[in-house]
Amino acid sequence: MFYISGFYKFKKLINIKKNKKKLQNFFIVNSIKGTIILSSEGINGTISSNKKKLNLAINEIKKTFKFHNFDSLNFSKCEFQPFHRGKVKIKKEVVPMGIKITKRKIKNYVNPLKWNKLINTKNTFLIDARKPFEYKVGTFKGAINPQVNNFREFPTYLQKINKDKTIAMFCTGGIRCEKASIFLKKRGFKNVYQLKGGIINYLKKIKKSKSFWKGECYVFDNRVSIKHGLVPGNFSMCSGCRIPISNKDKKSNKYEEGVSCPNCHDNLTKSQKERFRMRQKQINLAKKLGKKHIFQKEF
Repeated sequence: MFYISGFYKFKKLINIKKNKKKLQNFFIVNSIKGTIILSSEGINGTISSNKKKLNLAINEIKKTFKFHNFDSLNFSKCEFQPFHRGKVKIKKEVVPMGIKITKRKIKNYVNPLKWNKLINTKNTFLIDARKPFEYKVGTFKGAINPQVNNFREFPTYLQKINKDKTIAMFCTGGIRCEKASIFLKKRGFKNVYQLKGGIINYLKKIKKSKSFWKGECYVFDNRVSIKHGLVPGNFSMCSGCRIPISNKDKKSNKYEEGVSCPNCHDNLTKSQKERFRMRQKQINLAKKLGKKHIFQKEF
């Protein structure tokens, strides 16, 4: 069994290059997979390993950057390793929005138990702060998606919202909403709230029978999507366009395993499809022989 942890922390980080190398070596030695993003404003990541090594990694991160608690921390588990590699990256921002923060000052978290009441209130404007393809996999009933493919474009959308509205925002783990909340507060919005721990925390804490969530939640690893209880979902990833596809999509005559789906079939060139077919042929052969391959996803 593999354990997965998603986390973030807004804090001014120093010696980033030195600490990146230190963490990267720690990942290699301890077989930690996943991705961590380091920035002068903080840290954001999702990593996976066995339970003991995952806890070691979390403690190592805290020790390295000298803090006791993350702003948000979640755990889930999976029968297969959901990541191919362990990577530590340095970027200008942990979430690219054009503004930097190093300390969270706004106290606008709403826990999952109170979230249903907030989003069911008539005057609440519910915003899904994720990308359109994530929204398509699943979202909260009544949620509006800005339809922006680059998070840097999100502020342009936010500026159009009426300041008198009660804003409730959510995203996968919460970090995108952190920045959006601060952006809105700086522009005079008074009633801005975000789902504590994001969708992952909600699906973990709220039973399906009492849930306002519809569909599944896209995650950035080989599980592709998760459902209530944080169990892996039913979506797959199209090898042609890297967009999540449902079982319904697979019934389309435009779906070809490892090659195309209804989203990309008409846009792929003949040479691209031939190249993807060759790749899938190698995968099928490796499976038949019981060997691992470079595109291994199954446990």
